[in-house]
Amino acid sequence: MIYAKLAKILSKSAMITVSALLTPQSLASSFTLPLEIWMAAGQVQQGLTRSSELQVRTCTVGFDAQPITLSGGITITPDYCLETAPKSDIWILPAQWRNPLKLKQHSQRLAPLIRRALTEQSVVCSVGTASFLLADMGLLNARPATTHWAYLDLFQANYPKVHLKRGHLITQSQNLFCVGSVNSIADLMVHLIEQKLGIRVAQAVEQQFSPEIRRKFEAAAYQDQSGTAHHDELILEAQIWLDARSHQDITVNQLAADMRISVRNLNRRFKLATGTTPAGYHKRRRLEEAKSLLKNSNAPLGDLSWRLGFSDPAQFSRWFKGMCHLTPSRYRQASRGKLFTHTL
Repeated sequence: MIYAKLAKILSKSAMITVSALLTPQSLASSFTLPLEIWMAAGQVQQGLTRSSELQVRTCTVGFDAQPITLSGGITITPDYCLETAPKSDIWILPAQWRNPLKLKQHSQRLAPLIRRALTEQSVVCSVGTASFLLADMGLLNARPATTHWAYLDLFQANYPKVHLKRGHLITQSQNLFCVGSVNSIADLMVHLIEQKLGIRVAQAVEQQFSPEIRRKFEAAAYQDQSGTAHHDELILEAQIWLDARSHQDITVNQLAADMRISVRNLNRRFKLATGTTPAGYHKRRRLEEAKSLLKNSNAPLGDLSWRLGFSDPAQFSRWFKGMCHLTPSRYRQASRGKLFTHTL
C-alpha cells in the first residue's frame, strides 16, 4: 500500500519541482548531487518521450535573496527566498557541516514551510544531520529517523521521542524521509525517480551516476510500512507465489488460477495493494535476482541464464539489455568498478 500512496503523492503534477532548502554551512554535495540526479532524469525522460519540454525543474531556496556561504567556503545565491519559493513535489534538506545542533537556530523560521509542504503531500528528504532540523521542529516525534553515523548518540540524547534507527541508512514515514549519507540520498532519489518516471528512466540515471554505489532502496530503508504491509491476504499470498518463481517465466493466468481469482480482479487488487501489477512485480524481482547474480557471482552467462529460467545466454542477454539498456557482461563490469570511455 505504501508504494501506491507514494506514487499518488508524486504523480499529482506533470512538472516535477525539486527544491533544496539551504542554510549557512550546508554541505554542498548533499543537495547538488540529488538536484543533478533529477536534472538527468528529466533529460532522459525528455529523450524517451521526444518532448521539447522538460518534466523536471530544480531550484534552491534560502532565507532571502542574499548569497549563502556553504561548507568549504562555497558561496551560492539561492533562486528563491522563503516567501517566493515555488510549491515543490520534493524538498531536499542538506546536511549541516560539523555541529548539527546549530540547526536549532533555523528551525522556527523554516518550520512553516516544511509543515505546509507535508500538509500538501510533498516529499521531504533530510540528508545526514539535517534530521536534527526536523527533530527540533517536532516532526519526527514517534517516527523512525536516522542521521549521520558520527552524531547518532548526540541525536538520541537530544531527541528521545524519535525512533532512531541506527542500523538503517534510510528511514521513511509516509512522505517524510531521512537518510544518513550523501550516497544514501542518491539511492533514495533513484527510488523516487522510478516511482514517478518509471523504471527505464531510473535505470538510465542509475547507470549514469555509477551503479557500483547504488544500494537497493528496500534493502537500505526502514519504513513504517513495507511492500507487503497491506491487508490483502490473497495478494500477500500472490507475492509469495511470485517470489518463489523469480527464476522462471510465469503468466498472470497461472497465478490467477492458483489464487482462484479472475485475472481482472487479481490485477486490480494487486495494484491497489502494492502499486504495481503482478507482471511488473515479477519482472522487477527477476531483474533484481539477475543483477545480484551478475554482481556477486563469477558464473558464466550460460549458467546464469539457466538459473534464471532462460533457454540460452542470447535470450537472457536480449531480455537484460531490454530492461537495463546494458548487456549482462557490461553491467557486471560496471557494477564492480567504474567504466571510463576514452575518446580521441
